[in-house]
Amino acid sequence: MFLLSALLAFCVTGCNDPCDETQTCPGLQLPWRLDADGDGYSDGDRVCSLLAPGAGYVLSCRLAGPSIDCDDADPGVHPGAQELCDDAIDNDCDGITDGCSQPPATVWKPVPGTSWQWQLAGAVDASFDVAMYDIDLFENSASLIRQLHNDGRIVICYFSAGSWENFRPDAGGYPASVKGNALEGWPDERWLDIRQLAALGPLIQARLDLAVEKGCDGVEPDNVDGYANSSGFPLTADDQLKFNTWLAQQAHARNLSVGLKNDLDQVVQLVAAFDWALNEQCFEYGECDKLAPFVKAGKAVFGVEYTLEPGEFCPQANALNFDWLKKNYDLDAERQSCR
Repeated sequence: MFLLSALLAFCVTGCNDPCDETQTCPGLQLPWRLDADGDGYSDGDRVCSLLAPGAGYVLSCRLAGPSIDCDDADPGVHPGAQELCDDAIDNDCDGITDGCSQPPATVWKPVPGTSWQWQLAGAVDASFDVAMYDIDLFENSASLIRQLHNDGRIVICYFSAGSWENFRPDAGGYPASVKGNALEGWPDERWLDIRQLAALGPLIQARLDLAVEKGCDGVEPDNVDGYANSSGFPLTADDQLKFNTWLAQQAHARNLSVGLKNDLDQVVQLVAAFDWALNEQCFEYGECDKLAPFVKAGKAVFGVEYTLEPGEFCPQANALNFDWLKKNYDLDAERQSCR
């Protein structure tokens, strides 16, 4: 791996050290800095070496900039990050802890009892009288989103944050090093190494920027539980928490509402960071109790069942104050709502 890094480095021309552009390394040695959390910033001294000195080291010219990372163990903490309130952390490394304001009131924060429609396949049927539509970010136009807005709908835009899909227009931008195993049942998708934020961050940020450009009110980032699946990478629960928290921060920095998709075992740790939850099949698998913290916090819990009939889950969903639908696996326009 390190030898490959060095060989790639030789192909780079004009690779200056943005952390100290006035200095150069002797001979053929190259400037490296440790970016342990993969967020594009380093808190370490420059090391001159022909090969990468160790795991987590990147060429200095590949860093996001010369600013110092005040916590190189947390990818959500670095210069330029959104400062969060009341977390006792200097998120943006400006020397001020919690020097911020809460996310703008314009961020959509649905409460239990919010009606919705989820359609990711086929031409969107805009005729449903619901408060929120959840549709595909790439497959739908800004004009459709304007139409839904004119009809009084909130529009949430779906994209996969934790997997690579070979059919997306930006698929070519994902390096081979971040692609892992195929998702079970989805041969066109592969899990991503969410630890590599230096590579993934700009790609995901571009998707969030596209959501803003199209007029989406929020986003539904999918596949944010790779640590609990056979991803092909040694992902830990802590890796997932850092990535998911970073996702929420990036969405809120753009005034986008953001929902936690599945990832039930981390609801307690993440409920404060997300505005709502979306789950698939918790009644079928008997795990709906894990979503209770969202309702307790006054945040909507959306969900679907595919194989159960409405009579088998709607009474329980309504009693839990969940907003549940019966959908087919294609996620086309067909829907049955529990309330």
